Amino acid sequence: MYDRMESLSYDAEATLELSRWCERILTTAEDRFTAGRSIARRLGAQVEGDRVVFGFWAPELQDWSVSDGDIFVEILRPEGELDLTLSQSETSFDRVLLPVERCEAFVFSIAAGVKAGNRAETGDFYALVWRDSEGKMTRILDPLAMSVPFGALAPAEVYDVASMQEDRPDKTYFEALRRDGPHKFGAPTSILQLHIPTATAGGTIASLTRQIHRLGERVANGLPLEPADELFMGYDAVQPLPLEPTTVYEAGPDFWTESLTEEGRIEATLMRPNTTNWGYDIVIAGMATVNPVLLESARPDELVDFAAALHNFPGTPKKLILDVVFGHSDNQGLNALSSHYFAGPNMYGQNLDYLNPYVRAILLEMQRRKVNFGADGVRVDGAQDFKWWDWAAQTLRHDDDYLREMSGLVQEVAGTEYLPWFVFEDGRPWPDEDWELSSTYRAVIEEQTHDPDVFQWGPLTFAHNTPFIYTFWLSKYWRIKEILAHGANWISGTANHDTLRRGTQVNPSKLNINTRLGDTKMEILDKAYDNPAVSILTYAVFPGVPMDFLNATARASWGFIRNQDDKYGVKVVAEEAISLKWQVDTYSYSIPGNFRRLKEMGFETREDLARFFEFLPALVEVTDYDLNTIAALLGAVEPPLAGPTRYTVGELKRIACAWMDDMHEYCNVSHYLSWLDPNQTGFMRKLRDFRQQNPWLRGNFGTGDSFRYLEPIDGRTIFAALRHAPDGRRIFSVCHMEGRETEEIDPLDLLPEGARGGDWRLILRSPGIGEDYLGGPITLRDSMGLVFEAG
Repeated sequence: MYDRMESLSYDAEATLELSRWCERILTTAEDRFTAGRSIARRLGAQVEGDRVVFGFWAPELQDWSVSDGDIFVEILRPEGELDLTLSQSETSFDRVLLPVERCEAFVFSIAAGVKAGNRAETGDFYALVWRDSEGKMTRILDPLAMSVPFGALAPAEVYDVASMQEDRPDKTYFEALRRDGPHKFGAPTSILQLHIPTATAGGTIASLTRQIHRLGERVANGLPLEPADELFMGYDAVQPLPLEPTTVYEAGPDFWTESLTEEGRIEATLMRPNTTNWGYDIVIAGMATVNPVLLESARPDELVDFAAALHNFPGTPKKLILDVVFGHSDNQGLNALSSHYFAGPNMYGQNLDYLNPYVRAILLEMQRRKVNFGADGVRVDGAQDFKWWDWAAQTLRHDDDYLREMSGLVQEVAGTEYLPWFVFEDGRPWPDEDWELSSTYRAVIEEQTHDPDVFQWGPLTFAHNTPFIYTFWLSKYWRIKEILAHGANWISGTANHDTLRRGTQVNPSKLNINTRLGDTKMEILDKAYDNPAVSILTYAVFPGVPMDFLNATARASWGFIRNQDDKYGVKVVAEEAISLKWQVDTYSYSIPGNFRRLKEMGFETREDLARFFEFLPALVEVTDYDLNTIAALLGAVEPPLAGPTRYTVGELKRIACAWMDDMHEYCNVSHYLSWLDPNQTGFMRKLRDFRQQNPWLRGNFGTGDSFRYLEPIDGRTIFAALRHAPDGRRIFSVCHMEGRETEEIDPLDLLPEGARGGDWRLILRSPGIGEDYLGGPITLRDSMGLVFEAG
């Protein structure tokens, strides 16, 4: 044992008692799942006073018949304080191996003198290790780790979570909710969805927190708000894309590489994780903590600070909704977890083995610990992917029991027990070919009858949304009628993290694009997903909870962008190449700083890149993705393509990575703020404020409410909707969704016969309609809308 770690001591008696407790639980519990729920609370590395309790579920040790004396908890202590903000460092670690006690597949060790990390300093790192007959040590990483500065595929940091919770700045927010029994959070009124790395110039949780603090101070002091500020106003909930650790680079470099010295120290090269990912390529391990790529300080406290900034926002507190991905794992999860976690491959990578009672229990414990960062709500990604194989019937079955367990999980923050609000993305029978027609979007709602406030993403949110194509709104009219009847527990809106990716897969030369939305393809996309008429429909008409995506309201680009792929990275870029036509024009490409990597590789102009992208997708298809042949054929093009001097497989992979990284920077909202139209941002904020003032609009259409489209169609789609408030007021909205302009019409003539007359007054008008218009005849054009109120 090294001098610097001489205070570290193994507590044999306490470890033995913990192992015996585990045995009693396994013996006396009603079933293995119940036992697993109890034991999972003791797994991971937990600071308890002056000791740290280590617990692992390691069934592979039983598979491999590893003896007790060859199993240890490895403690790694860096020489000196680590600067986790450095892009790369060389560090030496002292290493100590702690003895363990086993109880079937569970392994425990308790030690004093272990250094726990906190906001101010780095703690010791750890893993479970076992020794084979030749003396080789193999690590088993902790899937329940609470700090992973070098990603989920490296040793974790011991972290003082209790201290982090004790110091949280929003304790009074939670304490005010304390009651007999768990507090139940209800649905918010509207949601802002965003992607942390593109939401601010800084691209971190801390940077976004500073933005919320600054905005809050301006609101508290009654200062005027700029268009960039208005993008965040009018919402009472914020939903970041997943914050869990994602995959690492397939071909390296690793964020933690090491060698063992003769003296028994670990010499390591450490890299600050810097991957580009939109959050859904996860490995399951590390789900309880925060992706280090998103952390400015490498301290998970940043997520607590963000929750507190929302909860302490002046006026109406804002809720934090976490997006969790437990329906699948990338194949890299096989390198982070035991094979016992998996039930076989799927289109994303690996299915999880939900029928294994201990896997089931550990996944729920991961969720509990993550939400305890202070989330008020949870969005469950891909709920239709939670399945298990019924051997007797030879079919896959949806695990709705597990979804109920997710939404029934009690959280505790600042001494307050609570049940978060839950919303599920579920399009079953997706991926069946007819899923867009056959999905009801109510499967989870109807299963979870115990909770009337469970939500799902609605049909205009989940489905492939292409509102820039003529006839989209009439073709979706049958779905709109469903929204009016069932939408109270649906998320509404057409812009989210997924929709633009679907939109840019549309070949603009093969479908009838609504050119009235703009003069260029970029303008058409911008206005299609940040559309005044659509927003009136969402905020002043539809039931449910509206949701906007920050990149859409900022009229910034977005898409599923990741730079970790090696094997299929070129293929992914070939599939996304068409987005160049939609999202990047000559001017945008020419701006200094934009697409700098591609320019350095020889694609100096957009036209250079566009020509390369004309060849790449076709060659990927005709060669069946043979990279060597693709490289040779690209090199033979006449006249020669721009780009690298010689096309090779390596150069193709570099181009793919450069495209992903350049596009990721191009999508950052900060680049678009100076172009914001205050008329548009101001109108959208007024709409959101209107919804906040009229939360009754969440309910389904009732007696007397009406919705119709203007007939004859005559080359346009005009929606007219009447809603009745509980206090006797009436709201009437007219939305020009697409097509030709109208002749001069009086919007109030579109009211149902019995609702005409009275004290109707105009309360909202879309941009493009002059402020002097207060009512009467008007010519409505594509994307215009009006909202009237009476009573």
